[in-house]
Amino acid sequence: MKTIVVIPTYNEIENIEAIINAVLQAVPDIHVLIVDDNSPDGTSQKVQEMMADEQRIHLITRPGKQGLGTAYCAGFKYCLEQGFEAICEMDADFSHDPKDLPRLIKALDDNYDLVIGSRYVSGVNVVNWPLRRLILSYGASIYTRIVTGLKIKDTTGGFKCFRASMLKQIDLDRINSNGYGFQIEMNYKVWKKGGRIKEESIIFIDRRSGVSKMNKSIIFEAIFLVWKLRFTPKKKL
Repeated sequence: MKTIVVIPTYNEIENIEAIINAVLQAVPDIHVLIVDDNSPDGTSQKVQEMMADEQRIHLITRPGKQGLGTAYCAGFKYCLEQGFEAICEMDADFSHDPKDLPRLIKALDDNYDLVIGSRYVSGVNVVNWPLRRLILSYGASIYTRIVTGLKIKDTTGGFKCFRASMLKQIDLDRINSNGYGFQIEMNYKVWKKGGRIKEESIIFIDRRSGVSKMNKSIIFEAIFLVWKLRFTPKKKL
């Protein structure tokens, strides 16, 4: 399948060149789309420099920081317009290992609509996270499963691959969540539309450089979002 990885960025100059090169090396013929929210540290300028030598690198530059969810949706729309058949997402900070991409893409080839790089499908596979952050993430997945009935161990993970035909069934203009909430919402909508979902075990390693974008508003958004999803009629998802 014609495959691309969407990577949202904001102030990722320390990681961007290395993560792009690692992705391009991990999977033959794969493309990379960077969605940058006008990073003041020059992230998009570095991407533009790399694009001069590599046609598989794509860039969307947005006017300001608008959030993770809208960045992914902008990226997904671009990928669908360009005719990509498999659309993956991952972070720029190496917390997701590009070497795991071939496994996720292969699983998608096995007639799944969504493949999740899961931290919790085979125990707890998280390295270097503070205990508080781990409890928050793991607890959020349990909370989501209880409220929504979603049959996924890692509901908040951001390392995944979608089949384009499934993404086309989701109204991306109606996605307004970010962070944890965005990941939960996309998983839930795929599930409610009858999509086949598989979790592939990965090891998650906390970012090696840069600053986490997690904040309290992201957490509260996810808490209330799951109830909204639970009581939204299926035809409106």
